[in-house]
Amino acid sequence: MSDDEKAIRSVVEGWMKASRRGDLAAILDLMTDDVVFMVPGREPFGKEAFVAAFKGLDGVKMEGSSEIAELKLLGDWAFIRNHIDITATPPGGSAIRRSGYTLTLLRREADGRWRLARDANLLATLSG
Repeated sequence: MSDDEKAIRSVVEGWMKASRRGDLAAILDLMTDDVVFMVPGREPFGKEAFVAAFKGLDGVKMEGSSEIAELKLLGDWAFIRNHIDITATPPGGSAIRRSGYTLTLLRREADGRWRLARDANLLATLSG
């Protein structure tokens, strides 16, 4: 495994760990300033909308797993196809489980670090 592949896997692991901790600053450090997120049912959005949505999750306990199904390096860009399974439990509420794939583009920034630049999230809510 190349150093770039290890670094990209570290971005994914870091994102999951920071999500469990509710560490917004750590997550923001893993994305580019011009990041674009795409999720079903809404227009693409950037960092500012991500921050607003994340702050709306205050107190929600996040647990989950992530498995990279495919990783390809393309110079200073890379993509991963990733399977994610997460459970979000609001304070005093019932757990909501979502599972599915993401297609994520990462870019090597001027500082040499890989960061998430584009993300298409296809997670579906699971019943029961």
